[in-house]
Amino acid sequence: MDPYWEDKEAGIALYLGDMREILPALNVQADLVVADPPYEETSHQWDRWPAGWLDTAATVAKSLWCFGGLRMFMRYAPEFTAAGWKLSHDTIGKDDVDVIWEKHNASGPNSDRFRRIHEQAALFYQGQWRDVHREPQRITSGVIERGRIIGKGAQAIVQRGEYGDRNWSDDGTRLMTSVIFARSMHRNGGIHPTEKPVALLDPLIRYACPEGGLVVDPFAGSCSTLDASRQAGRRAIGVERHEPYAEAAARRLDALVFT
Repeated sequence: MDPYWEDKEAGIALYLGDMREILPALNVQADLVVADPPYEETSHQWDRWPAGWLDTAATVAKSLWCFGGLRMFMRYAPEFTAAGWKLSHDTIGKDDVDVIWEKHNASGPNSDRFRRIHEQAALFYQGQWRDVHREPQRITSGVIERGRIIGKGAQAIVQRGEYGDRNWSDDGTRLMTSVIFARSMHRNGGIHPTEKPVALLDPLIRYACPEGGLVVDPFAGSCSTLDASRQAGRRAIGVERHEPYAEAAARRLDALVFT
């Protein structure tokens, strides 16, 4: 099966077709799946929930970042469970691993509720949590993020009794926050209506996929995941079933220059 577009040196490939057919044919084993599936919440032709995709993803990797809103996650929760995907929140004594993407602009036609400026990405896994690759992302202490000062001053107060006493030394960094601000793409030359910015994808990929590892995006769209993976030193495979998007994404990947 030939890729639609490929960068052999970087280990990046884009395939045209249905992920439920392409990925089993490739028999690929990856470290991470990054998915922004169609939620089936609009009349767009591409916005149709692909039944069974979670089962296919479970054969590819044991770790899954999935974008979606609360309504989508609640609606399809039985399918996640049936495919063996466990939300990271299910781990005993742990916080859930999820990220809120804060956009620069609000969206949505409704005037009787809060203006929506966010989307959510949640981490799901197969097997045992202890076997899931995790590399917490850190930023320089004192950095101002959207008016918030991250980790300024002395050691943060331990809020949970089960942590107990521990030694701690300040290395000048703090954990990256779970709210990530990144400008939306549809007003900045985006290819796909639901395109995600590289600035958002980069920490998710670095967190859940080891350097040199393989990322799979089953709904590649604009190929932002492939772009972010290549820049982060990870290999990547993307699958896109709509050729106009695949063609535009291939031109994007061809045009990128790395130094």
